[in-house]
Amino acid sequence: MRRELFEAEHEAFRETCRTFVAKELVPHQQEWEAAGVVSKDAWRKAGAQGLLGTAVEERFGGGGIDDFRFNIVLDEELIAAGVTGFGAPVHNDINVPYLNKLATEEQKSRWLPGFCSGETVTAIAMTEPEAGSDLQGIRTTATRDGDEFVINGQKTFISNGINADLVIVVARTDADAGHEGISLLVVESDRPGFQRGRNLEKIGQKSQDTAELFFNDVRVPATNLLGEEGQGFIYLMQNLPQERLSIAVASAAGAAKALEMTKEYCRERTAFGRPIGKFQNTRFELAEIATEVEIGQVFVDRCVREHLKGELSIENAAMAKWWVTEMNKRVVDRCLQLHGGYGYMLEYPIAKAFLDTRVQTIYGGTTEIMKEIVGRQLDI
Repeated sequence: MRRELFEAEHEAFRETCRTFVAKELVPHQQEWEAAGVVSKDAWRKAGAQGLLGTAVEERFGGGGIDDFRFNIVLDEELIAAGVTGFGAPVHNDINVPYLNKLATEEQKSRWLPGFCSGETVTAIAMTEPEAGSDLQGIRTTATRDGDEFVINGQKTFISNGINADLVIVVARTDADAGHEGISLLVVESDRPGFQRGRNLEKIGQKSQDTAELFFNDVRVPATNLLGEEGQGFIYLMQNLPQERLSIAVASAAGAAKALEMTKEYCRERTAFGRPIGKFQNTRFELAEIATEVEIGQVFVDRCVREHLKGELSIENAAMAKWWVTEMNKRVVDRCLQLHGGYGYMLEYPIAKAFLDTRVQTIYGGTTEIMKEIVGRQLDI
């Protein structure tokens, strides 16, 4: 079905993204996969091309267009090219809403110009060793001391953690207030007491720097508080639907890419004297995959339209996140099977997709948590 989500300006931006990805990212993939991190030079080049902070006001160096479809275009082009390490989705899709909506004028002047130029890479630190999907269980503390907060704690699985110059930290500012005791503070990476731990070794998304972060009496000025003290949990709940929609967008694009790769393989690979795509089982498999991919894309696009109107509900974002990521996982697995033994070889893109895809049902809230969110709204 023809997608009707994008306008001419989005397609023009798509060409810019596609050219940039092909020229500046794809040629370095093997190098970055081996290093476990994308070069910061790539971030600066992306900023120079206007790919970072499209929703940030022009006076701070952004694109000045608060239209999530531009984010989607870049996300889709990264997936189409097999680039899973460049952390622009975290930077653009997850962190921009916090900085745009909550930062003061002074904070925006300090942080956003570098954000948009690529000089300042950002991360958001939610997950802890003993608090993943349960954000109310975080133990990192931020204690007020005069005009400063003193932060202590540990975060893990933090995307962009090695490259990050600026980290939005979810911390407990009141130990006795439950979810009302959670706040957001911004920590510059050169603060004394801030330490990066390991660049974690993962089964997929090898060039995406995913790190442990440690905060040992890290002092930040009270002016680094993002929004109001004690409102952090509410801010997270308000912004998580866009994060989950972003993951669903990438998953839909990933499933579509896997299907296209597999169709091409089935046209070229022969068995018993004919292309394997001519066998009924192969056609039936591809027919089922194509149907699921189409259904997933239609639902994601509908969610995007709701989001653009400010009407995407928490439960619909959760539906998109769990169903489309699970669909993508299922599709990539079936596509790998159709590749036979070659699908198990890392020189074939479907093998990399198999490894890169697996985490999508976990980060941003697991499938099980998404189902719990949906189930609570069913009035049963």
